[in-house]
Amino acid sequence: MTSSISNSQRDILIVDDTPENLRLLSQMLMQHGYNVRKARNGKMALMAVETMLPDIILLDIMMPNMDGYEVCQQLKANPNTAQIPVVFLSALDEVMDKVNAFKVGGADYITKPFQIEEVLTRVEHQLSLKQAQEEIRQLNSQLEERVQERTQQLQTVVHELELEIQQRKQAEHQLLEMALHDALTGLPNRVLLAQRLQNTITRASLDPDYHFAVLFLDCDRFKVINDSLGHRVGDQLLVALASRIQTQLQPQDTLARLGGDEFAIILGNSPDLKHATQVAQNILESLDHPFQLQECEVFTNVSIGIVFGDSYRTLHERNADQPEHLLRDADNAMYRAKEGGRGTYHVFDPTMHQMALERLNLETELRYALNRHEFLLHYQPIVHLKTGKIQGFEALIRWNSPTRGLVSPSQFIPVTEETGLIVPLGQWVLKEACSQLREWQKLGLVDDSMSVSVNLTAHQFTQVDFCQQLDQILAETRLSPHHLKLEITESTIMDNQRSAQSILQQLKSRHISLSIDDFGTGYSSLSYLHAFPVDILKVDRSFVQSLDGSRENLGLIPAIFSITQAMGMSAIAEGIETAIQLAQLRHLNYEFGQGYFFSKPLPSEAVVELLKTDPQW
Repeated sequence: MTSSISNSQRDILIVDDTPENLRLLSQMLMQHGYNVRKARNGKMALMAVETMLPDIILLDIMMPNMDGYEVCQQLKANPNTAQIPVVFLSALDEVMDKVNAFKVGGADYITKPFQIEEVLTRVEHQLSLKQAQEEIRQLNSQLEERVQERTQQLQTVVHELELEIQQRKQAEHQLLEMALHDALTGLPNRVLLAQRLQNTITRASLDPDYHFAVLFLDCDRFKVINDSLGHRVGDQLLVALASRIQTQLQPQDTLARLGGDEFAIILGNSPDLKHATQVAQNILESLDHPFQLQECEVFTNVSIGIVFGDSYRTLHERNADQPEHLLRDADNAMYRAKEGGRGTYHVFDPTMHQMALERLNLETELRYALNRHEFLLHYQPIVHLKTGKIQGFEALIRWNSPTRGLVSPSQFIPVTEETGLIVPLGQWVLKEACSQLREWQKLGLVDDSMSVSVNLTAHQFTQVDFCQQLDQILAETRLSPHHLKLEITESTIMDNQRSAQSILQQLKSRHISLSIDDFGTGYSSLSYLHAFPVDILKVDRSFVQSLDGSRENLGLIPAIFSITQAMGMSAIAEGIETAIQLAQLRHLNYEFGQGYFFSKPLPSEAVVELLKTDPQW
């Protein structure tokens, strides 16, 4: 009965508006023998499906004109395409994003950046489900034929019918198990968890003496383990982690794997919040001991968000019967635990939901802000301390929101980094800063020694085509690379050591200077300064602010200057606010500085007026 279908006979349609994603994913799938077709948007995807029905669709969510949710809805509304499994493949990682994906008919959800092993496993899983369903339909058809053929032999027909029904039930049971359980750990999956959580909520509403809690768990440092030891070890760790967590639970509790390194727990008949937090603490303590895997010894821990059923109903009476709301708020509490230092737990409170809504609104506004040209750059002078003359400017982004006013980058940059908006925004900052300096050069306001400094985030720095983008910007703005300085943090280099060496060497070959921003607040090891071509250290303002004219409060200021001297680098002191601080830095032979003592960051028009006065401090 069971037929074997080779990968070359299986047709996969990939829908993504990012060409690089299409290329990489299609190339990897074709290497494993699949026939792959590609579509750049929702309209193209629907046309491709009409031309030839694919076996499975890998669908991005965020696409112009028609997003992935609408594409999936149209497919499920058409009887000819309703049975095609749709696997969402998206950078959106919020609980509601995933819930919405399953609401519109998605069969699975993979979070970007994806791992090819995970994509292959889930694709094969969905294809197996589809094949099993087809086998069941064939089995039903064969059963009907046999009943018609053997109407004269009633006893034989009854016996065969019972046998076929038993086979059908077994197949349906296996299919149901596959649909409701995680293939790796055997735990209930998100669908089964939602069913059990709904039953738990219903029971609590009928029995005032029944209480429960929901815990959302996310493994800390799992990506590091996966990247360094491989996915096979990562899978072994997830199985071992699930097993150890299970030892801290009671039979009436449910442990489920939601996907990736995320787990959820329903604590049935949890008497009070104290009990729920004690279970969380017990889980954390149980993970203090290493995991002895087949090839190595691994330490890991989890961050836990907790929602207690009684308090939740009090806070959200209207939504108390919504499992997805409980999971959403437990997820928010888990992220608060991560922000608090990881390896701990946090209990949900109503302000967290309000903050999540505010963050969603902020993200929505930011998505429109770039197209509406609401961003602008301010420029803070970098002064040559020996001459008192302006040597360069640091470009600092601001958001001129029509509803919020002038917004500091500390309020919106983290959101752009999480959503991926930082990439197009960073390209705009680079191009705008280069264009502005080139304009001042053409006006004769600055000489050939003037430079502009631009901050890079880790997302920009790790773009595979970053140097090509930079070349294009310099060519379009006609700015010499000698006049551009790029600022990155220590953590950006240390967290991306594999690619950092190559990228920094490419920047060096283009004669672009590299500055380490906020130096002294990051890694204690200075070995990376020897390994990477760094030109400038920017001393963090926290060190400069302690300068008061006395020798006792010099701190690390002299030591950092000695490092730059020994390694042939320059040093820039940030945050100079007083004449005393300036005098001490000059006495210590610091060459460059910036801060409010000289000037606050200024819009380009004000910079022009400042340059015309040719200031000297």
